[in-house]
Amino acid sequence: MTGPAAKRARGSDEYGIAQRAMLIVHPHLHPRRSGVTAHVELIAKAQGELGEVKVLGQQLPPSLPHLTWGELWRRSGREWVLWHAHRNNELIWGALLRLLGRKLRLVYTSHSPRPVGRFTRFLLRFADQVVTLNRIAAEWVHHPSTIVQHGVDLSRFSPPDDRRAAFEALGVPGRHGVGVVGRVRPNKGQGDFVEAIAPLLETHPEWTPVLVGLTKDTGWAEGLKAKTKGRLVLAGEHRDVVPWYRGLSILVHPSYAEAFSMVLIEAMAAGCCVVATRIAAVPEVIEDGKTGFLFEPGDVEGLRRILERLLADPGLVETVGRAARAEAERRRGIEHEAKALLAVYQRAAT
Repeated sequence: MTGPAAKRARGSDEYGIAQRAMLIVHPHLHPRRSGVTAHVELIAKAQGELGEVKVLGQQLPPSLPHLTWGELWRRSGREWVLWHAHRNNELIWGALLRLLGRKLRLVYTSHSPRPVGRFTRFLLRFADQVVTLNRIAAEWVHHPSTIVQHGVDLSRFSPPDDRRAAFEALGVPGRHGVGVVGRVRPNKGQGDFVEAIAPLLETHPEWTPVLVGLTKDTGWAEGLKAKTKGRLVLAGEHRDVVPWYRGLSILVHPSYAEAFSMVLIEAMAAGCCVVATRIAAVPEVIEDGKTGFLFEPGDVEGLRRILERLLADPGLVETVGRAARAEAERRRGIEHEAKALLAVYQRAAT
């Protein structure tokens, strides 16, 4: 027996983990797509190569195996089901189903970018295992947890053969791109990015600053554009951001708070030179000066110094981007996360 069927028969033996076979369910009980949605989609797909994994809820693609509430009720009445919650409401539903006699093992991942509140700490009592994304987040939950950092699909997020051509294909002016990917709002730091780069644009006309992401406060965003004398490109929201990672040479991640940013490792995997704030797990992911550059949140002058150096030296940008891709290949593939989570599931099942 070969292929996926053989993998299901072996469970996770190829990873050295003797996991009890059971249905794994990733609920997504949230009305809109977010970074958590992208993570659920990615990890469910990766784990589906190893066993039976289904999703339940909304905003997830039909290409993933979906489970109905009725099927969940029937199957959890006769067999053990691993319920991997990513939000409080999902953990509540899992706990309620178990109180109603369903055979559920509960795993909860905290994606919070700040210390969790009392209610969340109360809910964690119902979880058989808790997952956090970095050392700081592990302290924030005030509960025993296993740190499992996110992985990325290295085949999808990959460097282009010709980055300049990839940038030209985006249809924006200039020869090189430097920008921010993520929802456009003050706590994501786009204002700091604009303040830092605006004085540099006159002496570097070949570089184009770009903001890629949903903008709700269009007045604020247009104000940022005015500070660059119209040079800033407001690209808007894109469901597929891969072309932007491949086109941008420098990816700035100026956020003030993140639990673990998928943008960070997606950009590294695509060979971008990443410049990021020194928050949460970022120093665990980026080696300053080698696989990217770090600055303190809100330090506009510090960010400007880094950007000034990079805009003047495209060769350095390329070198750091290649090092970032190599780091992603070593430790940031989705298979690393899948392996670590399967070990967590086994502990929850015993």
